[in-house]
Amino acid sequence: MSNDEAGEQQAFRAALPELRVWDTDLPAFDPAAVPDAPLTLFHRWFVEAAAAGQSEPHAMTLATADAEGRPDVRTLLLHDADEHGWHFASHATSAKGRQLAARPWAALGFYWPARGRQIRVRGAVSAAGPEESRADLGVRSTGALASALTGRQSEVLGSTEELVRASEAAWERARAEPQAPVPTWTRYVLEADEVEFFQGDAHRRHVRLRYRRTAPGPAKNGGAWSRELLWP
Repeated sequence: MSNDEAGEQQAFRAALPELRVWDTDLPAFDPAAVPDAPLTLFHRWFVEAAAAGQSEPHAMTLATADAEGRPDVRTLLLHDADEHGWHFASHATSAKGRQLAARPWAALGFYWPARGRQIRVRGAVSAAGPEESRADLGVRSTGALASALTGRQSEVLGSTEELVRASEAAWERARAEPQAPVPTWTRYVLEADEVEFFQGDAHRRHVRLRYRRTAPGPAKNGGAWSRELLWP
C-alpha cells in the first residue's frame, strides 16, 4: 500500500466512527394502527418524508441478479406507485434490463434518514408495452430524453470525449424533437409480494413491520395481505 493510499484509509477510518445516525427527533410508529395494504402506508410515508425535507425521496435502490445469480444493485428514480405496483424505467438493453428479462424478480430499497425510515419491496417485475413506455419518457424533462437518446447504457465507453459528442448530439435532437422515439426505453413495474416498513428508534428498539401477500390480486386489495412484526 502506498503512502497516499494509507493516508486515505486512515482518514476514512477516522471519519467513520464520528458519524451519527438519526441525529434528530424520530416519529413514533404504531404497527397496530396501519392500513390493511402496504401501498397506502407507502404513500403516507413518502409524503411525510418529502414534507420533512428529505432530499430526493423518490430515489431508490434496485437489486437484481445476473446470469450467474450474483446480486447487482444501483440507484434510480421511482416513477409511480399504484395498485399495479412500483414503477421505474430503463433501457431494455441495459444491464438491469437484460437481468430482468432473464430473471424477472427484483427488490427495491428506500431510505429516508430525515424520518429514520426505510422501506423494502420485493416481487416479480414485468415490462410495459411500447405505448406505455413511450408515454413514460414523454412526460420527462429534455435532459431525461437526451440521456435516453444517448443510449448504450452499461456498454464499455472508450473515452469521456466520446460521451460528450454523443450527449451533445442527443441534446440537440431532444430539443428539436421532444417526442423522439427511443425503442429500447422500457417502463417496468414491480408487483410486490412482500413489503417491509422500518422505523428507527433512538433506543435502538426499531420497529419492523412486514406485509406479505397471502392471495393474488391488485395491491389495493387489503384482504390479500398479512402483517407481522420482525425483531430489529
